[in-house]
Amino acid sequence: MASGFGYDGGRGRCFQFWQEFNKCYASADFPQQCLAQRDDYLECLHHTKEFARVTRIKTEELKQAHKNQQAAEQAKKDAKTAAESNMPRLNIIDEPVQQQTKA
Repeated sequence: MASGFGYDGGRGRCFQFWQEFNKCYASADFPQQCLAQRDDYLECLHHTKEFARVTRIKTEELKQAHKNQQAAEQAKKDAKTAAESNMPRLNIIDEPVQQQTKA
């Protein structure tokens, strides 16, 4: 809170940022000179950049998981197709010959 008191009676988590912004604003010729301090204070209050970063990370993780799932499904499909193909039956690929053991 801008008053300096937090929820438990101590200093608020953003009070230091508020003091820096207030000090800059009081000594600045133009309010535009204090944009960095204002952004820091607002980020402390609302965590907008943090939430945006978390959203980007989760989106990328979902994309990668979907891509890996598709690759696994394609590999499974390719393996099934190879197992069910007619190549061994057409003698294009020799099947391993099993040696008969003499009893």
